[in-house]
Amino acid sequence: MGGHGIVGGHLPLAAGIGFAIRYRGGDQVCACFFGDAAVNIGAFHEALNMSSVYRTPVIYVCENNKYGMGTAFERVAAVTDVAEHACSYDMAAELVNGMDVLEVYGAAQRAVARARRHGHPTLLEVRTYRFMGHSMSDPTHGVYRTKEEVEEEKRRDPIVRLASQLQAEGALDRAAYDTLDAEVLAEAEAAVHFAEESPDPGPEQLAAHVLAE
Repeated sequence: MGGHGIVGGHLPLAAGIGFAIRYRGGDQVCACFFGDAAVNIGAFHEALNMSSVYRTPVIYVCENNKYGMGTAFERVAAVTDVAEHACSYDMAAELVNGMDVLEVYGAAQRAVARARRHGHPTLLEVRTYRFMGHSMSDPTHGVYRTKEEVEEEKRRDPIVRLASQLQAEGALDRAAYDTLDAEVLAEAEAAVHFAEESPDPGPEQLAAHVLAE
């Protein structure tokens, strides 16, 4: 359903989407992604509580990359294990290594099955790392983290790790990896080119996709 400019502002929307799915008897599952900084927002707790009360098929995915913009999560959170918050709302939860693609995939499968079978929401804490700055004004390192820390985390890059595992198992050779990498890069560049070349929307589009439209 798109992003949201307010930190944590989309969490109640996810709860509402989950309620709509349950109300209509659908088999969809709403996946809601947010960073660790949103955990300290009241909307996080409100959304989890209501989702548990109404048994909505929502997966709350916290991408815990250790930093909310330029502040270490441990400096602003009394409880640094995000998954522990699920206990307060009688909600299923898993702590996942976000640098392991297959572990994340398995946890997501279990959460989807739980949502579709019983309508139960799940809180997934996916521990990962942000290699780049939070925004264009945020340097990669040097202000709130060291270059050595960033380089050490890059050694656990989930894409590189998965590629190495697939090559070791004989499921993917180097030539196939290079071809796939080139295709993905070309697709991303094409999307950027399309966005940059597309005209700005006109005033008539101002009310499109708002409420009933």
